[in-house]
Amino acid sequence: MGTAVTEALVKYSRPLPDMLVLDLASGTGEPGISLAQRVGPRGSVTAVDQSSELLDIAAERARNKKLLNFTTQQADAHHLPFDDQSFDLATCRFGVMFFSDAQRALAELHRVLKPGARACFAAWGPVEQPYWQTTMKIVHRHVGGAMLPPGGADPFRFSAVGSLSRVLNAAGFHEVQESTQNLSWTWPGDAEEVFEYACAVAAPFRPMLERVRVEEWPAIRAEATAAIERYRVGDEIRFGADIVLASGKA
Repeated sequence: MGTAVTEALVKYSRPLPDMLVLDLASGTGEPGISLAQRVGPRGSVTAVDQSSELLDIAAERARNKKLLNFTTQQADAHHLPFDDQSFDLATCRFGVMFFSDAQRALAELHRVLKPGARACFAAWGPVEQPYWQTTMKIVHRHVGGAMLPPGGADPFRFSAVGSLSRVLNAAGFHEVQESTQNLSWTWPGDAEEVFEYACAVAAPFRPMLERVRVEEWPAIRAEATAAIERYRVGDEIRFGADIVLASGKA
């Protein structure tokens, strides 16, 4: 579902041939793999994530595309194992919201960027949008309590206009820009699959999901499936997603 977000972030980051790129919270490899295809053989992408298992998947995907300029490095964004002024560009897709100390992590990112290099981010907009309203919000209506643990990981941490910009400025970035775009968020299959997928990967919502009693799941699934079906166009579920794109220069 995130293909359009990846494409938008790559376009937004404006990669050039020969650039040395750092992709933070790269997970299974995007947008790092797409960027490696654009910076060419004399450029490179270093994909960083805390999960070695996800980075193994990213490395395999890069090998399948015969990309020799894509490498992985297990690391914490708050303690990057790179020299000062090492990279020409940095990207982070759906990761900045989960840094435990975002200002500290962004200051560390600022350290490893060359003067004038851009750092570009994609983050979730507000929870009040179709994908979340038809999945996690429906579960929340049934079980009550907190949808997300207080003080825990929050996908919507930077959904308020200007909130990510303020952290970028505080971390030392200048010429900070931010906008919210509505991008494609499409599932090529069944509504039931969308809901099962959302529950399987939505780690920040795990405490809420664990409060659902076994006997409540059929009603929740039925309600969610009916809500998701309203976004069907042909063989696809087309939600659209409000995504925050932000950048700053080192």
